[in-house]
Amino acid sequence: MATPPLLALRGICKRFGVVQVLADIELEVRAGEVVALMGDNGAGKSTLVKAIAGVAPADTGVIEWEGRAVPIRRPHDARDLGIATVYQDLALCGNLDVVGNLFLGRETRRLGFLDEVEMERRTRDLLERLSTGLPDLRAPVVSLSSGQRQMVAIARSLLWDPRILLLDEPTASLGFEQTSEVLDLVDHLRDRGVGVLLISHNLADVKALADRAAVLRLGRNNGFFNVNTASQEQIVAAITGATENVPRRMAHREVDW
Repeated sequence: MATPPLLALRGICKRFGVVQVLADIELEVRAGEVVALMGDNGAGKSTLVKAIAGVAPADTGVIEWEGRAVPIRRPHDARDLGIATVYQDLALCGNLDVVGNLFLGRETRRLGFLDEVEMERRTRDLLERLSTGLPDLRAPVVSLSSGQRQMVAIARSLLWDPRILLLDEPTASLGFEQTSEVLDLVDHLRDRGVGVLLISHNLADVKALADRAAVLRLGRNNGFFNVNTASQEQIVAAITGATENVPRRMAHREVDW
């Protein structure tokens, strides 16, 4: 009997007022797999991530965890399962230092007092495993580079050993070297057995890193691809809806002829 996926979405729908943002979405992510979630602006990618994370729960549909249906109505529900999310805006507190951001709301205490030594030790150990360029742990996050802030946000999500990591455009504002560090980190997480759902517009990153790509268009599934065998043109056509227009263009051409 085949092992069920770590995370599976079945018929997920989400509406904001009269606008149907997601309709009958299907998606699977397995342990140790990187799935790229792709689509044009407004396709519903970020809304889908928020539904999985419990920030904007789905109206209908089923979320399965290791083959069993689970309710995700709040961020705590997702975190208790082992789902961590890094949003595009990173959601960091710029006035706090690196240690403060990693442990914000989950501070370690000893004898009733904050255990700053232990929190700094855990922060240093984690960042040393993730990156060679270790920032000043006591510097305000606002003073760090974009790449360092991205690394802090990812490190915060990994502090409690999640089994699924949701990354919303993690390389969108990074340079080449910083992007390479983030992609290496995602590759490392896959090797550790973490499932990764990666929102990205960058086909080069997807081709280099992902195992599969799921394309959304106008809030609906519009194709699933094995990244190793699918061409870039096939994926782009699914993103833009080019395949939908082929019969229409051919019919128009025949009439003109």
